[in-house]
Amino acid sequence: MSDLKIGDNAPDFNLESDGGDTVKLKDLKGQSVVLYFYPRDDTPGCTKEAIQFSELKEEFEAHNCAIIGISKDTAQKHDKFIAKHDLKVRLGADVEGDVVEKYGVWVEKNMYGKKYMGIERATFLIGPDQKIQRIWRKVRVKGHVDAVLEEVKGK
Repeated sequence: MSDLKIGDNAPDFNLESDGGDTVKLKDLKGQSVVLYFYPRDDTPGCTKEAIQFSELKEEFEAHNCAIIGISKDTAQKHDKFIAKHDLKVRLGADVEGDVVEKYGVWVEKNMYGKKYMGIERATFLIGPDQKIQRIWRKVRVKGHVDAVLEEVKGK
């Protein structure tokens, strides 16, 4: 597990993304990046979060900030998720789990007494210099996207 802290260099990645594209952190140098990790496409909390980021995408872009969501779903599953909910955010497919490991969000979870490994809902704000500016762990969806936008506006 990674112990990333504010001020650390954000680990680079190169992932297949929706629409048959790829998304690389180094290609986004010079702008801020909201990198949010979520457990699975088309589940209630993940859908709400993706829709909220999509609704505020233009505001993030007005502050020179890109939004990328990452889960272990395939790019094809991302395409279906985007089409079903008219999402506007880019989604990276970390099928092998390398990026979730680098960012320390592949964690042991516990549901109804059963332990399993899964993605912790977490968000990283990465600055134009590709250093981590803010980390939100164990995110609750309600109010989260607004809080991230406020942080982006305040920088």
